Amino acid sequence: MSEPLVDVVVDARRLLCPMPVIRVQAAVRQLQPGQTLEVLATDPGVMHDIPAWCRVQGHQYLGCVHEGRVMRLTLKV
Repeated sequence: MSEPLVDVVVDARRLLCPMPVIRVQAAVRQLQPGQTLEVLATDPGVMHDIPAWCRVQGHQYLGCVHEGRVMRLTLKV
């Protein structure tokens, strides 16, 4: 199975809560419905914050892949 195409990447590595969510929120404003966004993060708090933010905002959280200390979270607008 191939990975979903990503329209925008938000680099939130080395940022602590709440900055990753703030960066994602700003990026999502530029996207059209159906587009995807990938978040690169090192703060483990994003594992809770991003899925919760997606639920509140009505976006689809597609999952996370761990690559060492970096987490790649994907969501669909």
